[in-house]
Amino acid sequence: MHPLFAYLGAAALIPLFTGAWRNRMVLAAGVFGLFLVHSLPEGLAATASFLGHELTVFRVDALSRMFGYIFCLNSVFAFLFAYKLVDVRQQLAALCYIGSAVGAVFAGDLITLYVFWEVMAVASTFLILARKTTLSSGAGFRYVLVHLFGGLCMLAGIIVHVQATGSIALTSLAPNLGGWLILAGVLINVSAFPFARWLSESYPEATVTGGVILSAYTTKTAVYVLLRAFPGWEVLIVVGCVMAVYGIIYAVLENDMRRILAFSITNQAGFMVVGAGIGTALSVNGAAAHAFCSILYTSLLWMSAGAVLAATGKSKCTELGGLHKAMPLTLLLGFIGALTISSFPGTAGFTSKTMIIQAAATEHLVWVLLVLEVASAGVFLHAGLKYPFFVFFSKDSGLRPPEAPRHMLLAMGGLAFLCILIGVYPQPLYALLPFDVAGFDAYKAGKLVGHMQLLLFSAAAFFVMLPLLRNTDTIALDTDWFYRRGGSLFYRAVSATFNGLNDVSAKAAGRMVHGFSEFCRKVPEWVLLAVTSLSPDSFGTGKANAALRLKQIRDSLDAAALPVGGSLVAVTLGLAVLLGLVL
Repeated sequence: MHPLFAYLGAAALIPLFTGAWRNRMVLAAGVFGLFLVHSLPEGLAATASFLGHELTVFRVDALSRMFGYIFCLNSVFAFLFAYKLVDVRQQLAALCYIGSAVGAVFAGDLITLYVFWEVMAVASTFLILARKTTLSSGAGFRYVLVHLFGGLCMLAGIIVHVQATGSIALTSLAPNLGGWLILAGVLINVSAFPFARWLSESYPEATVTGGVILSAYTTKTAVYVLLRAFPGWEVLIVVGCVMAVYGIIYAVLENDMRRILAFSITNQAGFMVVGAGIGTALSVNGAAAHAFCSILYTSLLWMSAGAVLAATGKSKCTELGGLHKAMPLTLLLGFIGALTISSFPGTAGFTSKTMIIQAAATEHLVWVLLVLEVASAGVFLHAGLKYPFFVFFSKDSGLRPPEAPRHMLLAMGGLAFLCILIGVYPQPLYALLPFDVAGFDAYKAGKLVGHMQLLLFSAAAFFVMLPLLRNTDTIALDTDWFYRRGGSLFYRAVSATFNGLNDVSAKAAGRMVHGFSEFCRKVPEWVLLAVTSLSPDSFGTGKANAALRLKQIRDSLDAAALPVGGSLVAVTLGLAVLLGLVL
């Protein structure tokens, strides 16, 4: 059975359950989905015919199965974290969102992928809107517009690709127009610069549960598509390096704790994009493994931040601090996530990220290696140190909220355990990878010592520069300035242009109507003579009757002048618009 049916079936059954039973059913859906992925035999495929094409709606291989594993595994912990959730709309949106993400990674053709891609965009929007604030409404509106635009790019690319090749198979694509358009749609979802702002703007405005779930699926589904369809595209190396550095810069500037973590998603996705761009077996393995581990520690960090937000109602670092006294377990589990995202030895991040760095070194990409090392140090600076320090330590805010509920601590504890387990014993993870990893050892002495030196240098720099890093209540703008400010200018320009055309058209229509009316009022006398010539024997009477009849004709034409003239103008403009659309 396709694992997505575990989630879509649960979504269909939601109206039949209430209260705690509904939460149990949703949690059971995640467990059942994980069981279905585990039971799938590799090589399984299911096809269907559609418009003359053979759709591969279900394909199981090592890469898709690995992403299916982590998507379903993460859903179990996410639903456990949200075990006390009473908002049925969030549960329904989460089930549809996760189910569509699972459907996307098991899709074997471009059309099936596109369908699930768009369902993901719509379903995930409701996790943002569910917070019911002015900021979440605006962020959700911009979020769905960005993703629908990305979906349109993908759809256009699929159409061009199918017209050029006749194939809809989701395999490695050629660098032609169709491939570039599909790549543009995928890069929007992976939050590549300059399309990255949607993530840091929308995820922090989602609900506590929504932020945890959103952090895992959209960008990682895009990473899967990059590994599947675009391995070895060298442009991705540049894109990934920019993403890795971009995320660090803005995370350091940010004041909101969930925005710091949102920028770290972009930073971590940059490493995976670089791995896809290098395109070797080792780099693809590294990108897939890092996607797996990234979901674990990113969800853990968002859970710790969500627990703080739920307990205090605050998200800005300037309003937090000193929470280690009231929430020590949340601090401990969140700090494990912070160490893991920093690739600290003994955690899952170290065993996956070093594969990508080793792949860059093997291919002698010196500048890429340098950027990735700097980005690794920067991650420790903002996610490993800045986030826990300013939220749980720093200046005591006086807040003494209760510790996170038991179900939240259990979810965070499970993820923290996996982060450490994979860090000290990565062989089960390596066994899931699409290529053989024989000969790779993350704990070689040179790698271990060098990475520890990098982390220690980053920690020293953090505490030396701490006075400069203290947060202020500011807003950091980047490419979103163009649609925040430039968008209003564009709107006014378009409004002036089209309203000007409307005024010109209205005046032209008025002149046409007025001219037609005047023509009706001033019918030439030869019409009168023509009418009277019909009764030559009774000229006077005939002339009087003709004059009366002519007046009636003039009045009728005068009354009909406005709608007739307006209709002529409307038809003319309509034909012009239709012609423009066709051209």
